Amino acid sequence: MKITRKKFINSLLSGVITSFFINLFFNNRTDAKPFLKLKYKPNPLNWDSNSITLSWIGHSTVLINLFGKWILTDPVLFERVGIYFFGTSYGPTRISPPALNIDEIPKPDIILLSHAHMDHMDYPTLKYFSQKYPHKIDVITAYLTKDVIKDLPWKSIYVMDWNDELVLQEIRFKALEVKHFGWRFPWEKDRSRGFFKDGRSFNAYIIESKGKKILFGGDTAYTTKLKIAKEENVDIAIMPIGAYNPWRKNHCNPEEALKMASEINAKYFIPIHTKTFRLGLEPINEPIEWMLKSAPNYPLKVAISEIGQTFQLR
Repeated sequence: MKITRKKFINSLLSGVITSFFINLFFNNRTDAKPFLKLKYKPNPLNWDSNSITLSWIGHSTVLINLFGKWILTDPVLFERVGIYFFGTSYGPTRISPPALNIDEIPKPDIILLSHAHMDHMDYPTLKYFSQKYPHKIDVITAYLTKDVIKDLPWKSIYVMDWNDELVLQEIRFKALEVKHFGWRFPWEKDRSRGFFKDGRSFNAYIIESKGKKILFGGDTAYTTKLKIAKEENVDIAIMPIGAYNPWRKNHCNPEEALKMASEINAKYFIPIHTKTFRLGLEPINEPIEWMLKSAPNYPLKVAISEIGQTFQLR
């Protein structure tokens, strides 16, 4: 049965509303327990600050030690993502726990946000970090998304539009265009609907320090727009591989993610956006299995294949 985007949104919103009232009147617990157990757990206290080390924490959250600077991408570390109301998020629950609990994450120097979707810009997680380390964390986010988090006590918030460049804490960032959509709520304007001046945007990023470069792909369908990064000589491509069924217009599948990484000559590949929330109809293990099966056909190496694994670029 074909599911349209409109039907999916209506179903999701109905589920969120139902979940809200069930929890409001019948259940005070909001800590839904993930059922997948992780095989790996990173130990960032032992990471070398004279190199690049990173770990997939879950979904699109990657902890990066970039020559001693801690970068955290799209942090989502609680049990649910969705509408944040009365101190609780109402929406999809995790099927796997984060590789590190939120209090085990080192203080981020920089939080990097790709777009305003609730599974990437998670207000409770961001609130936790900003309140634990008030005025000590720099944030980079996409065009017209600052409003979601501007009330929190950050050190700074930098807004980056496509092709913008920024040097922050001696790290170079460049925002790249991807193929996705940006609204946080269905009634908002976003660039996928043609609102380029007053619509929410969505970014990938090049991250560079000491001649080494990482592409954080954020969220995207297959696109040739990332080929602009070919001249960057990317070492590591962090790419989304899940929620492609049936959302092909907005999410790439593992084959397409590998293709995009190989098109920019990335040396290593790290998957994200899978095995954490049920956002698509594909089986839980399909994206990782597909990626591992197809990877030998591309001139790159899979550096991480499971949540919690750690990779050091030497």
